[in-house]
Amino acid sequence: MLRGFYTAASGMLAQQRAQETLANNVANANTPGYKAEQATIRAFPELLMQQMGSKQTPMKNGSNVATTKPIGALNTGVYVQETIPNFQQGDIRETKLQTDLAIVQGHVPDENGALFFTVQNDAGDVRYTRNGNFTVDGQGYLVTSQGYYVLDQTGNPIQMDGTSFSVTPDGIIETNTQYIPLGIAYTDNALEMVKEGNDLFAGETGAVPANANFTMKQGFLEGSNVDAVKTMTEMMNAYRMFETNQQVLKAFDESLGKAVSEIGRI
Repeated sequence: MLRGFYTAASGMLAQQRAQETLANNVANANTPGYKAEQATIRAFPELLMQQMGSKQTPMKNGSNVATTKPIGALNTGVYVQETIPNFQQGDIRETKLQTDLAIVQGHVPDENGALFFTVQNDAGDVRYTRNGNFTVDGQGYLVTSQGYYVLDQTGNPIQMDGTSFSVTPDGIIETNTQYIPLGIAYTDNALEMVKEGNDLFAGETGAVPANANFTMKQGFLEGSNVDAVKTMTEMMNAYRMFETNQQVLKAFDESLGKAVSEIGRI
């Protein structure tokens, strides 16, 4: 009985974490470049239940031989193993702001490959993002909406000589006096990227392969790839599963109460 009590409780905790992930997706449905997350739920190892017994053998000393009879498997609960971002391309929408950039990803050599803008966070570390909602700060640097420096191909912050510039389809910033290649990073397995706050990812990346292609679009933003309708449906399913486990937990609690208050008196 106690084992079933903890199994139901683990189901409630798993559904609660899944609900939190889905709620975060809904909250970021309008965040440019946001990649929806999916919680993966995994079962704990199963236990094989067996009935233990013995039988007497027809021997002079009447010895007993231990026997076992399989009953079946017992599941010991579930847990959220990890959350995995979905790197499917979001919708590209026009903003007509020259500081907004969108990576339209074409063919890449790896199934889970992905391209990113390269930025520098507050600690000076290199991070990656698909959110191209950029602006030019007071010192003329191209920065993200959170104030992180956007980096060029050599890993240096991009300083403009004015607010008027254009970006070519292959990611070259052209001003009156400069040609600056944007720092576009590539990873052959985006599922290994670690998601941080403010639309940033950390992980191992390299140069864009020669057989990969993309198009940089100025005045456009990549939208979130959250499917709001599907996510709301999944939230309702998670809530129902939580309620189901809650009812099971309540039943076990009532059974334990009867065992203590009624059977215990007998």
